[in-house]
Amino acid sequence: MNHYVSIFKNSKVLKVNRLNGNVLTVTFELEGQKFIALNAEPLFKFNEAISFFVSCETQAEVDELWDKLTAGGEEGRCGWLKDKFGLSWQIIPTALMRLLSDPDPKKSNAVMQEMLKMNKIVIEDLQRAHEVAA
Repeated sequence: MNHYVSIFKNSKVLKVNRLNGNVLTVTFELEGQKFIALNAEPLFKFNEAISFFVSCETQAEVDELWDKLTAGGEEGRCGWLKDKFGLSWQIIPTALMRLLSDPDPKKSNAVMQEMLKMNKIVIEDLQRAHEVAA
């Protein structure tokens, strides 16, 4: 919880519940979204069945979140990553969705093909692929 609160600018710890001196649950907020986490280690582990999707407006935002969340974790393909705890994240610029929804299938396919080559999404490369396909 403290790790994520330190990464996202508009975030805060709301409540920590303890049982016998150990943290049982925590409630926190990231960018206005409330989360409740249960301390269930080592019985339960994170897997790809759940991920957090983060919509980013700028490349600077993508870069910052990507760098902070991959620290101690691992990069995945197409905007996916696992953080140091094994939690999966999708760091996706809004430009990707806009360019993929272009009514010209040649342009949207070019953007898709470019995105499939990437780990971290690079908006400038997507826009270049979109323009070249015109």
